[in-house]
Amino acid sequence: MRLLLITPPMTQLNTPYPATAYLTGFLRAHQARLGLEVGQADAALELFLRLFSRSGLERVHHELAQRAGQTDEPLPASIAQFLAHADAYEGTVDAVVRFLQGRDPGLALRIVGRDFLPEGPRFASIAGDGEDDPLGWAFGGLGTADRAKHLASLYVDDVADAIRDGIAPDFELARYGERLAASAPTFDPLREALEGEPTLVDTMLDELAAELCARHRPDVVGLTAPFPGNIYGAFRIARAVKALAPATRVVLGGGYVNTELRELSDPRVFDYVDFITVDDGEAPVLALLEHLADPSAPLMRTFVRRGATVVLANDSPRHDIPIAQAGTPTYTGLPLDRYLSLFEMLNPMHRLWSDGRWNKLTIAHGCYWKQCTFCDITLDYIARYERAPAELLVDRIEQLIAETGQTGFHFVDEAAPPAALRALAEELLRRGVVITWWGNVRFEKSFTPELCALLAKSGCVAISGGLEVASDRLLALMKKGVTVDQVSRVTRAFTGAGIMVHAYLMYGFPTQTAQDTIDACELVRQLFEAGCIQSAFWHRFAATAHSPIGQSPKLFGITLARAPRVTFARNDVAFTDPTRVDHDALGAGLRRALYNYMHGLGLDRDPREFFDITVPRASVPRDLVERALQS
Repeated sequence: MRLLLITPPMTQLNTPYPATAYLTGFLRAHQARLGLEVGQADAALELFLRLFSRSGLERVHHELAQRAGQTDEPLPASIAQFLAHADAYEGTVDAVVRFLQGRDPGLALRIVGRDFLPEGPRFASIAGDGEDDPLGWAFGGLGTADRAKHLASLYVDDVADAIRDGIAPDFELARYGERLAASAPTFDPLREALEGEPTLVDTMLDELAAELCARHRPDVVGLTAPFPGNIYGAFRIARAVKALAPATRVVLGGGYVNTELRELSDPRVFDYVDFITVDDGEAPVLALLEHLADPSAPLMRTFVRRGATVVLANDSPRHDIPIAQAGTPTYTGLPLDRYLSLFEMLNPMHRLWSDGRWNKLTIAHGCYWKQCTFCDITLDYIARYERAPAELLVDRIEQLIAETGQTGFHFVDEAAPPAALRALAEELLRRGVVITWWGNVRFEKSFTPELCALLAKSGCVAISGGLEVASDRLLALMKKGVTVDQVSRVTRAFTGAGIMVHAYLMYGFPTQTAQDTIDACELVRQLFEAGCIQSAFWHRFAATAHSPIGQSPKLFGITLARAPRVTFARNDVAFTDPTRVDHDALGAGLRRALYNYMHGLGLDRDPREFFDITVPRASVPRDLVERALQS
C-alpha cells in the first residue's frame, strides 16, 4: 500500500509544516507489518515555485493582459505595475527565487543597487521621503544580504498582489481560499468554488496534483489542513485525485478539522474525501490503514459517509500514541534546499517565522496550564497534557541534525513547560549538542533570571508568550495565571539573558473598555521602553465554540448571536458585548503605536497621539513597569 501525505496550499514557505513529517516518522515503524510505502510532498511550496517562475509569470502575464483588455475601468496599482514591467518580472523571477533559496547569494549586490528589480506598490513603505538611505535604520551600512532579502520579498509580494487582484481573489502567500472555510456553517461556498470556473491558480494546482499522482502512484492520499487557509487547497487536490484515480482513497485531517469540523453532517463533503480523522492523527491513521487492508478492522475517530448519513466511527479500542512512542519526525522526500526565506516585515519575531529553515519538534503534547478562558481547552490538542523525557528529545534532535544538516529548532508547543525546558537545556549542555532554538511559553514566575540564563546557554534565542490584554482585571477574568508585574519581571529576565521576547497582545476581550485598551497600550509602551520586550502583535479577540467563553458566555457578560444551523464548520462565534466599544477603531491606533515602539520611536509620547478617535488618558502610572522591576 502506497500512502502519500500532502501539505496543501498555503502555509509558510521557509520550512515544512511538521504534520506530514511527524506522521511519516511514526509510520516508519509500521511499514513492514502493513506493507506500507510512505511518501510526503509540500504542495504549498510546489505551487509557489510553479507560479513564481518564468513560465508561471508568462501565464500570469497572459491572463492579466487578456482581462485588462476587457475593461475600461482603471486597473488596480498592482496589476498596472505588473503589466507595465512584465518583461522585467519574467526575466528576474527565477534569479530572485534562487537568491531567496540561498542558492545565489552574490545576487544581493545587484538587488541592493535598486536598479535590478522592478519596484511596485509594496516598495512605497521604504520610499524614504527624500532620505538617501531609508532602510539605513534597519540594516545599517553592512546588512547587504538582509537588505537584499527584504527588497526581494517586497518584489514577491508585489507579484502576489497582482495575482490576487487580477486572477485569484483568495490567493495569498500564507493562505488560499481562507474566507471560504473560516467558520463556514455550510459546505456551499467551498463546493461552489470547487465546481465553478477554475482560476489560473486552481489550474496550476490541478496540474500539480496530477504530477504528484503520477510520481507517487498512491493508493491512499492523506491531506493535512492545519488552518482555514489550507482547506480549499486540500479539497482542490482531493477533487483532482478523484478525477484521475477514482479508486484512490483520500483522507483529511489536521488542526482545522480538529477545531472546526466536529459537527460535520453534510454528506457532500465525501464526494471529495473518503475519510476525515479527528484530533492527533497517529492512532486514527494507523487504524484506518489497518481497516483498508482488512475492512473488518475498526476505525478510530474517523468521519465516514454511510449511505446519505455522516457517521463518526470510533469503535477501535486503540488509545492515542504516547509522545515517547510517536517517533522522530522525518523530512525524507521533501526538497529542503528549495524552501525560501522571506523577510517581508521588519518585526524581529516575524522574521523567525518566515526567514530560515527550522526543524520542528514538540516538547510536550497539550498545555500544562489549560485554564485560559479564551482558549480551546476542551479540545484534545490542549486538554491532553503529556511531556517527553529530555533524553528522548535530545536523541530526536540529534537524529534531525544528522538527517537535515541543520541545527535550528522551533519547539511548537502550545506553552513549553519551564521544568521541561530546564531538563532539555541541561541535557543539551551535558551532551555538548549545539543548537539554536526558540518557542512559546507562559510568562510565569518559574522563569527566573537563573533559568533564563541556562536556556540562553543551551541555544535559546527567542521566546513568545501571551501578555494578552495587559490588564490585571482582565487577566484574572481570562484565568491567564499571570499579572502585569509578573510579566514585566519575567520578560526582563529573558531579555537580560540575551533572549528576544515577543508578546502576543489581545484587544476586544469581553467587558474591555476604551480605558482598559489605552491603559494596555501604555503598559506595552513601558515594556518596550524598559527593554522587556522587543516584538509584539495585537490580535482582535474572537470567541470560539470550544472555549469557556463560547460555552458559558453569561459568565463573561456577553450574549452570543443566534447561530446558524451548522452542517460543516464551526469555530468563531459572534457575540454582543454590553460595553459597545468600537474595538476596530481602537485597533488601528494600537497597531500604529506598536509599529513605532518596535522601531524605538514614540516611546516618550502620550499613547493617545496614535489614535484617530478620542480616547481617554491612560490611568496607569507611567513608571508602573519600572516599579515592578525594582520590587
